[in-house]
Amino acid sequence: MENKQSSLIQLHIAVLLFGISGLFGKFLTQPSIIIVLGRVFFSSIFLFIGLTITKENLKLKSRKDMLIIAFMGIVLAIHWSSFFQGIKLSTVAIGLLTFSTFPIFVTFMEPFFFGEKLKKEGIILAFITFAGVMFVIPDFHMGNEMTVGAMYGILSSLSYAVLSILNRKYVKEYKGVVIAFYEQLVSLIVLLPFFFIMEPVFTRKDIFLLILLGTVFTGITHTLFINSLKDIKTQTAGIISSLEPLYGIILSIFLLNEVPSVKEIAGGLLILGTVFYSTIKNLKNKN
Repeated sequence: MENKQSSLIQLHIAVLLFGISGLFGKFLTQPSIIIVLGRVFFSSIFLFIGLTITKENLKLKSRKDMLIIAFMGIVLAIHWSSFFQGIKLSTVAIGLLTFSTFPIFVTFMEPFFFGEKLKKEGIILAFITFAGVMFVIPDFHMGNEMTVGAMYGILSSLSYAVLSILNRKYVKEYKGVVIAFYEQLVSLIVLLPFFFIMEPVFTRKDIFLLILLGTVFTGITHTLFINSLKDIKTQTAGIISSLEPLYGIILSIFLLNEVPSVKEIAGGLLILGTVFYSTIKNLKNKN
C-alpha cells in the first residue's frame, strides 16, 4: 500500500508539471517541432548528467530492447510535436482536453499488450472522459482551425497511449530515468534534421524557456511519471492524467487570459469526476 501511495504522489506531481508545460506552446513563438527539439536537447543533457552522477547502468539487455526503446523515442517525438501544434492552433484548454482522451485508447489497447481482462468499469470511465472532451470541440468542420488543433490533440493522445503502455512494460526491466533518457535522446536524433531545414533564430527568452522546459518540466517530470507506473496501471494513470488540462486551464486564465467557455467547464467537470473516482478506487484495490 505504501508503494502505491508513493507512486500516486509522484504521478500527481508529474501531472501538475505536465499541465504547466502545455503553456510553453503559447509562451514560445518557435514552431512546434523546434520547441520539442529544444525540449529534448536540454532534457537529454540534464538526464545524462544525473545518470552520470548516480552512476546508473545505461546498458540495454538486448538488441530487441534497443529497437523498441528507439521506437518509443520516435513515438515521443510525434506525441510532443502534435501536442504543441494542437495548442498553437487552438487554445491551451482545447489542446489539453483533447489530449486527455488517451485513456480511451489505453482501455482498449492494454488488454492486447498485457493479456488483461477488459473491464466494463474501465470502459465506462473512459467514455465519460471522452464525453467531457467532446464538449470542448467547437464543431466538426476541418476548415475550423480550432477543430484542426483538436485533431492534433487527439493524435497526441493516441501516441501517448502507445508510449505509456510500452513504458509500463519496460519500467520493470529498466529504471524510469534510463528509459526517459533514451526516449528523449532518440527524439533528439529524429528531430535534429529539422533544425537545419527550418534554421530557427533563438532569442535569450527562447533559450531560457527551453532550458526550463527541458529540465524541470521534462527531465524531472517524465522520470516521475514513468516511475509511478511500477505500482499504478496505465489505465488508472491515464485517467488521473486527466487533471493535466485542468491545471493548464486554470493557469492559462491568469497568464494568457484564455477564459474557457461554459461547455469547456462542463467537460472539465466530467473529467475531474472520473479522476477522483479512479484515484480513490486505486487506493482501495490492487491493480
